[in-house]
Parts: sequence; structure tokens; C-alpha cells
Amino acid sequence: MLVMIAENDGLHRTFARRTVEQLWPGDVEVIEAGDGEDAINLAAERQPPHVVLDLQLPKATGIEVARAIWSRRAGTHILFWSNFADEAYVRGVARIVPPGSVYGYVLKSATEEGMRSALRGVFREGHCIIDREIRGIQHRVQDRFEGITDGEYESLIDIALGLTDRAIAARRGLSIRGAQSRIKHVYDKLGIVPPEEGAGEASVFNSRTRAIYLAMARGLINVDALRREQEQLDAWLAQATPLQDH
Repeated sequence: MLVMIAENDGLHRTFARRTVEQLWPGDVEVIEAGDGEDAINLAAERQPPHVVLDLQLPKATGIEVARAIWSRRAGTHILFWSNFADEAYVRGVARIVPPGSVYGYVLKSATEEGMRSALRGVFREGHCIIDREIRGIQHRVQDRFEGITDGEYESLIDIALGLTDRAIAARRGLSIRGAQSRIKHVYDKLGIVPPEEGAGEASVFNSRTRAIYLAMARGLINVDALRREQEQLDAWLAQATPLQDH
């Protein structure tokens, strides 16, 4: 049994190794990577069928590592292990999981027995093991009244990246009115009253800036997600026809 542990914190990496080796004494080989680039290269070289993966790695994020691993071997069992229960990470994982793949998402705040249970479930029993807090976020994402839809999430990302309504419409294949409608839905779900619709205290805030703050506070977006999205935006800008100002 070959297990790769990708974790940049030495103490956490040691803990994960010890837990894996205690679960399967004499029946497991553990290989380690301290950053995302090393994890991608090591996984390509050794093809581990089981991976413990931190989501916040230097050089390449856990999302990027998982995407690279699954693109070569969709049957790899990955246990995401993170300090964070941000909705941005939950969405990021959901976007890249191949159909039928086995994976888990456990928080580092889990007990040692919780970690053991997740490892057994994902690696030996082939079950998807999701932390209760993460499951709650998944349900919120799927709630059509409270959750931000994928289209609305794209608009929220575009706002955070500083795009105008016209640029958002061009990037997402929408009319300007359609882009503005999506943004309005985002405001509604974040509890923002645009200045033109409210008065007094409501007009104190710039709606776009307020949306970014509330999204960050709720964990809808984070720095890792914005960095990935900026790379995709750069690629789009390199190919896009210059927008015409009117």
C-alpha cells in the first residue's frame, strides 16, 4: 500500500505519517511532499493510489495538485486535510472531483480517532468521508434560496477581480443586463441593499466592495481562489477582443 502525504507543515506531516503507519503497520510505504510542485512531480513519478493532501500548499494549491493527480489517474483516493472550512475550498474541490471518485475532506481540528476513521473509510473501504462542518457547507451551496449558484459565484469572482459589468458580460457570454441581473442576485443573497434601492445607512457602502468583504468573511472566496481565478482571467484577456467603450 503506497500513500503520499502532501503537507508543508512538518509537525502535521509527521502526525499524518505516524497515523497512517500505525493503521497499517508493515503494510504501507509512505512518501512525502512539502509543497504543491513536489507533490505533482512525485505523484507523476510514483502514481500513489492513496493521497493525504493539504489544501493550502506553497507553489501549487491542493486543488491544483488534486486536479493534476486525477487527470492522470481518476481512481486515486484523496483525503483532503485542511485547517479551513471555507466555501471557496469546498467549491474548488467539488469542481474537480471526477464522477465516481472516492475522496474525503477532514479538518485538522478533528480528533486523532476522527483522522483514523477518515483514512480507513477513504483508503480501505472506498467511502467518501466528509467532515460534518463541510457537509453543512455543501448543503448550503446546494440550497437554491441561500446558496450562491455557479453563475452567481462567477460574477462574484469577477467583481473581486475588478471587472466592470461590460467585461463580466463579455467574459461570461451574457448581455450587460444579464450580467447586472446576476450581480443583483449576489447582492440579494449577501444581504446588500444597493444605494439606488435604499437610503440612509444603506448608501454608506459601495455595493461591490461590500460584496467582496462579505464574501471573504463568509469564506465564499479566499486568496487561493482569487489567485487561481486571476490566472484564468489572464488567459482570457490574452485571447479576448478588446472591449469597446461607449
